[in-house]
Amino acid sequence: MIIFFGVMMKSMLCFSSPVRAVCQHASSCLPSGRSLTMCSPVDLLWKPVILQQPRGTSARSFQRTRNAAVPAVSSSSAPVTAPVRIDPDVSLSGRHVASTRCTPPVPVTPYTPYTKAQSDDASALVNIRSLFEEDVIHQLCSRLSHLSSADRAEGLATLLGVCVEFGLEAHSPPVLRLTTECLQLLSSSRDIGVAQLCHLGTVACALESRQSTMVTGVLDSLEAAVEGSRVSPSEAVSVYQLLTLVCETGSQQQRALLSSLHTHTQRLVHRLGAKHVTDILHSLLRLQQKQAISLVLRLSHRTSRVFKTLSDDQITTVLSALTILGQPDKDLLAAMEKHLPERLSKCDPELISAVMEYCLQMKCRSETLFEAVAENFVCRAETHTTVQIAKQIVAMGRLNYLPVCSNEMFEKLESILSTRFSHFQPHVLIDVLHACIHLERFPLNYMPKIFSPCFLHTLQAQGETWDKKTFGQLSQLHLSFSLECTHYWGPRFPFFFRVKRFPSVDEAFETPMDFMLYKQVKEPLLQLLGGNYFSTKIFTHNGYTIDVEMCLDENGLVLPFSQWSHTHKRVALCLDGQNRFCNNTRHLLGKEVTKRRHLHRMGYEVVQIPYFEFEKLRTERAQVQYLQDKLFPKISKFSE
Repeated sequence: MIIFFGVMMKSMLCFSSPVRAVCQHASSCLPSGRSLTMCSPVDLLWKPVILQQPRGTSARSFQRTRNAAVPAVSSSSAPVTAPVRIDPDVSLSGRHVASTRCTPPVPVTPYTPYTKAQSDDASALVNIRSLFEEDVIHQLCSRLSHLSSADRAEGLATLLGVCVEFGLEAHSPPVLRLTTECLQLLSSSRDIGVAQLCHLGTVACALESRQSTMVTGVLDSLEAAVEGSRVSPSEAVSVYQLLTLVCETGSQQQRALLSSLHTHTQRLVHRLGAKHVTDILHSLLRLQQKQAISLVLRLSHRTSRVFKTLSDDQITTVLSALTILGQPDKDLLAAMEKHLPERLSKCDPELISAVMEYCLQMKCRSETLFEAVAENFVCRAETHTTVQIAKQIVAMGRLNYLPVCSNEMFEKLESILSTRFSHFQPHVLIDVLHACIHLERFPLNYMPKIFSPCFLHTLQAQGETWDKKTFGQLSQLHLSFSLECTHYWGPRFPFFFRVKRFPSVDEAFETPMDFMLYKQVKEPLLQLLGGNYFSTKIFTHNGYTIDVEMCLDENGLVLPFSQWSHTHKRVALCLDGQNRFCNNTRHLLGKEVTKRRHLHRMGYEVVQIPYFEFEKLRTERAQVQYLQDKLFPKISKFSE
């Protein structure tokens, strides 16, 4: 009798009941003296069983690792006592029958091992292959063919999984036989469960490539199974995880299966637990499913319900996925504000980075979270990496939030920059310093280093991308010091590197004018001024774009275009649409605040027209009066 112990026994413990039933009764079908002995994972009862050594040979046991062989035991040694768990007999149908009392040890059939000198790896491979001889696999497949389609698929997947675990190649005879059985089953049966198909697909992907025939067959069967049956939360997770392994992004087969799967998942969102939500969002991120907006919103809302039960690692995974896939969710933000502040004081800095990155991308300005992050930064910033430090400072700067402990926070930042300046990657350092000017904190001590030829050459030498954003950030830093820090006499950003117009592709420096708001303001403004005495989208010599510009003479009268050469004062109307504000508050973004400060320093009279004020005005008369009240301090002719 061939005894599977060591790693084989551990692997067989994971077999499904149909496979264990087949192996339990394989001795009745195999040639004389050959059978498979297995242990049931039920009722863990370990008892010593004396195994008699074969004559003229040695006993072998297999370790968990593939690459290490266990030294053979001498044939003259004493009988081996092996821990074997006694399991009740299992019938072919999978039912347990009454247990019989232990029988005496059965002598092991003599055999002659392969004794050619080989490396340990090769020897282990020969021993493993001896357990998967063609007639053994044939009898197992024959037994599995009498079971239901779901049980048969699970059994074949488990056997293939053992082959993968033992390192058998896809072209080896046992694997080829099992693969043939799987293909026949997939083509002839539509009753295979989703869980079994996912198991089979995962093993097939590990054994072959994702373009293999068996993987294609599994996906075809999965599509039919998902459309024709209800999918449980665990099954939905398994399908998503399988698709991340086997599907090519954007393929027709992927789109068809995902469309059906998204629909089923939306119906069972209310049943998803914390782990289900985490795994599905992670899979959606890997599958680049940005277009699944409805599903992501439902998952985001579900996250707010189970947020308390999420671990730190799960929160990091969920927020990292939602940062790319998600839409702002006030319920999720409320859950974060309720449960996170206490955690942030002692959590992994990576969780803090994920929180700040999520808030930045969703443009959510949370006083509760940001204060907790700032306090943690003051106490533990030395333990954070440079990237983690940058994410916290950049989020606060771009969302225009100055914490209560800002003095301590920037002192800590200055201390870190002094001691770890060389540890920051150039683009990370530029992001940090650029974010500081949004909060009117000017890093004077580090500008000489940033604008020095040495740093600029280092930036180029390290292969950093000199894109428009990098040029724009350095140009705005230079502009900020020129306009707001007139006492700075250090090095300047070279003139030939400065941008003539801040790029608007990624809206890093200013948000384009809201055209719908402009259409609402235009008619009342024409009526107020008595004509078209204004211009739109004017570019300044420092790179900014002005929404609406008007020119005044020395008496405060509005000048027509033909007399703009006699301009004494310029008025800049900022038509602030919703995109210029944080999503959950009415605070302007940091870049917009900086732009207004700079326009004021450049000599403009800045007049802000927020969308939430103007949209409340229902009549044209009210709109004209509103504009008059806004412009009255700037234009003297309306003072009469």
